[in-house]
Amino acid sequence: MNVKDLAEAVKRISRKIEENKDYLVKLDQQNGDGDLGISMDEGFKAVEMLLELTEEQDLGKVLMKAGNAFNEAAPSSLGTILSFGFMGMARNLKGVTDADQLQVVAAFKAGVEKIMEKAGSKPGERTVLDSLCPAAEAWEKSAREGAGWGEALGCAAKAAAWGAEATKQMLPVHGRAAYYGEKSLGHPDGGAVVGKLVFEALGR
Repeated sequence: MNVKDLAEAVKRISRKIEENKDYLVKLDQQNGDGDLGISMDEGFKAVEMLLELTEEQDLGKVLMKAGNAFNEAAPSSLGTILSFGFMGMARNLKGVTDADQLQVVAAFKAGVEKIMEKAGSKPGERTVLDSLCPAAEAWEKSAREGAGWGEALGCAAKAAAWGAEATKQMLPVHGRAAYYGEKSLGHPDGGAVVGKLVFEALGR
């Protein structure tokens, strides 16, 4: 994966988020302020534009800029959390211009770990991590078994969807959603759905 490949991947994610913007808004209105679809749409579009215009070839530097752009365009709790993910990936790929699949998987896992560190969160707490973490594990397992990008990301997408579905039975621990307690049960966490959509876009 080089910067051009990254730009194409983010473009696909951005389109998927845009297609599901209204759904994310409705989902967020259940136990939030309803801006999730709007902030995620704006965040990924900002990164898409950055990657279209950049001449930088260092994946680490580009991802660091992407994290900043996302955070500025999506001023929300999930926007900040996902920007930590970009930055964690950036540190892992510093100085790299062309990464193989296992390098990208390792960088993605580093991004997830950065989210857990900065947000003080872990899987099972009804957050974006509940889709990102199983996706990361499935992606790594498949890649290590020799699967190509498409097959491995397809496995990750299935795991992310499973993880997002599982949040229907989880009580929220963090943020505004925590005030709703058991009222949150029965529908998925918006952040986890964003993670699912990311991998749907990548694993098609």
